[in-house]
Amino acid sequence: MGTTDSSQAGDARSVAGPAGPPSGLLDLLGVAAVVLNAQGRVVLWSRQAEELFGYTAAEALGEYAAVLTVHEEHRDEVIKLFAEVMQSGTDWAGAFPIRHKDGSTRLVEFRNMRLMDDLGDTYVLGLAADQAAVERVERDAALAMRLVSQSPVGLALLDPDLRYLAVNPALERITGQSAAERLGRPVGEVLTYLDTDPEARLRRVLETGESVVDRNIVCRPPADPDHDHAWSVSYYRLEDSSGRVLGLAYSVIDVTERHRAAAEAARARQRLALIATASASVGTTLDLETTACELADVVVPVLADVAVVDMLDSALDGRTAPGEGPALFRALAVRAAHSAEADRAADPPGGVAPYGSDRLITRCVRTRQPVLVSHTTRQDLERIARHGEAASLLAAAGVHSYLTVPLMARGEVLGALDLKRTRNPAPFDDDDAFLAWELASRAAVCIDNARGYQAQRQAALTLQRSLLPEPASRLPGLEVACRYQPAGATSEIGGDWYDAIPLQGDRTALVVGDVMGSGIKAAATMGQLRSAARAFAELALAPAEALRHLDHLTEGVEQTITTCIYCVYDPHQGQCEICLAGHLPPALMRLGNAAQLLDLPTGAPLGVGGVPFEAATIPFRPGDELVLYTDGLVETRSEPIDARLDALLDALTASRGHDLEATCDRVLEILRSPGGEDDVALLMARAQS
Repeated sequence: MGTTDSSQAGDARSVAGPAGPPSGLLDLLGVAAVVLNAQGRVVLWSRQAEELFGYTAAEALGEYAAVLTVHEEHRDEVIKLFAEVMQSGTDWAGAFPIRHKDGSTRLVEFRNMRLMDDLGDTYVLGLAADQAAVERVERDAALAMRLVSQSPVGLALLDPDLRYLAVNPALERITGQSAAERLGRPVGEVLTYLDTDPEARLRRVLETGESVVDRNIVCRPPADPDHDHAWSVSYYRLEDSSGRVLGLAYSVIDVTERHRAAAEAARARQRLALIATASASVGTTLDLETTACELADVVVPVLADVAVVDMLDSALDGRTAPGEGPALFRALAVRAAHSAEADRAADPPGGVAPYGSDRLITRCVRTRQPVLVSHTTRQDLERIARHGEAASLLAAAGVHSYLTVPLMARGEVLGALDLKRTRNPAPFDDDDAFLAWELASRAAVCIDNARGYQAQRQAALTLQRSLLPEPASRLPGLEVACRYQPAGATSEIGGDWYDAIPLQGDRTALVVGDVMGSGIKAAATMGQLRSAARAFAELALAPAEALRHLDHLTEGVEQTITTCIYCVYDPHQGQCEICLAGHLPPALMRLGNAAQLLDLPTGAPLGVGGVPFEAATIPFRPGDELVLYTDGLVETRSEPIDARLDALLDALTASRGHDLEATCDRVLEILRSPGGEDDVALLMARAQS
């Protein structure tokens, strides 16, 4: 281990006073002190000498040391060495066999030196220790030094002022800091790259003696500032055998690989959880924008800080995207977890924006491969953003990493999932690209389903609207207002319709029907039944007879179950003949009275067959209002039908006497929830004088 020199040690700590605590090393060695006069007799005999040689001071003092402690065959040699020390003053050190009082022979390590008192008399001081004890201490010290220098565990020794006294090679290797950068310096100046205050923690260990064991630290040391390193550190106070505090030591075990493996396992679990979340939460509806928003919500902020779901404009209507030149994208969803600048840099949802052929998102959809930029530069941002202003906003937002993956379903590129990182410090890597590809692939199928449904729904809606009439707002003796509202995006278009048919003799036939089922087939069936109803009305058939013919007609139509209400109003007689085919009863408002439901024979739906229809005639005079509607207006999954019918009557009563067009809008506003699950057809008629 590296150590400081004497000057450094003197700078690091104050010189101990005269009453400083002793070192424990001499106690370990058991050093004995013996003083001989010029004749070789013992004049001083320490307690340790008693233990080493076996003779008490009373037994040794005044005796010839050579006779007392040396075997006869070695005495001449000992006397010769004694004489040389006395004559020359040269110290002598070495190991020599001595005779113990019990008769045994022991090898003792000696250091002899000449002394002189104030009278000029000379003496010999002998310091002796059992050679076995000396060898044990030397062996232990050598072993300790070898273990420290070769240990894979990083070790550091600090003095009581928390200045470095020594570090081993393993610590130099682990931290990337040499011994020269540490020795003599306080830990506060060296460990500046740690997030916590190490000096305060070490000071507590030094003061309390309570060790800290296996504390995990994650940091970025100076030798590798771009990557996290994980260490397991332990701090413990150093004391000698007498309890004197010598300083502090700490050990460092590099557990970076284990930390990275655990982090990778956690990332793998997170990726699986993200895929599971996406499977459950993306594609819950058949609405294109909702599906795109669900995808963006899944990836922000777990995978990216900013996400944009871009659809190729050509994919929205089934066209083939051009293979060169700018690509037209329509942003379906934008999510930014932290940065308003990044949000403003994205194209607003719904609008069409051209991206040049040099843009990364254009390359992504044309190569059908992810584009990954781990560390973005200003030049990269220019190729990510659509124009320079957007690039500046991305730079201000702190975008440092970019990833875009294609949205592909059934072999067709629909668009791209565009991801950016601002606060997340980690750059996108290949694992992130694989995860984004997996999420985009799953979501693209849902987007494609929504796109196909939207196209089919739009076709059905167009067909249905084309089949619905535009009745005159004023007919003989009658004012009429109509509304058709399709189902929400999660359901297909149904087969609801309304009609107001002028007849001979100033009469008017009012019809509202609802074909069970949805989609283009339901809309086509509705068109057939509406056309047939008009034809039967032209024949001046009574309501019950007209419904009987419509019922017979449904035998050849695939969609057979239909509810219908058929009314014929005669202004000259001031009455209305009404017949129901399994339909909800109409509401009637008379002057000065609240709205009420008419109690009429319900009848069987068209398509049941063989069930007669029964009509009823009611007075219908100027000022009276009749309201026909389909079940989509009043039926919901969450409320009873009676409560909904009461709400309809309340809304009609509150709007009595108002403009019919405004009343239609008000009724739909009150009863129709956003994204309703069924179509609604509504027809209101008011008798005129």
